[in-house]
Amino acid sequence: MATTFTLNGKPASFDGDPETPLLYVLRDHLHLTGTKYGCGVAQCGACTVHLDGKNRRSCITPVSTVAGKKVTTIEGVEGKEAEAIHKAWVAIDVPQCGFCQSGQVMSAIGLLKAKKRPSDSDIDNAMAGNICRCATYVRIKQAIRDAAKSVEA
Repeated sequence: MATTFTLNGKPASFDGDPETPLLYVLRDHLHLTGTKYGCGVAQCGACTVHLDGKNRRSCITPVSTVAGKKVTTIEGVEGKEAEAIHKAWVAIDVPQCGFCQSGQVMSAIGLLKAKKRPSDSDIDNAMAGNICRCATYVRIKQAIRDAAKSVEA
């Protein structure tokens, strides 16, 4: 039996092993490659998506657990928080290699949706599970601060 869910605002389904990680369904079956494989054990954050508006590591999420729910990937994220994060990321030139950026962006958007005025501690806690091989953490944190100010304005 197929697992059906909403993906980036549109109906989606997967007729395969219900234990298949959502990450593989997104990338290999639905051809949305913005969500990245990093570690496979939910420790790096590269695979972060939003599940019913909350950050979720897709590499350890069986597709069966998203049945009837809303999944948003980097390709489908929108709203004032997403726009603010995008503008701040570009203004500060956050990425270097860019591999981790979709997960970083999704986590940052999730933070701003949950907390409009995050403190530095809030940012540190929300982003702690996202690893950047290029160590752009200072720019990431500043971009989140800047985005929060623009969402607030």
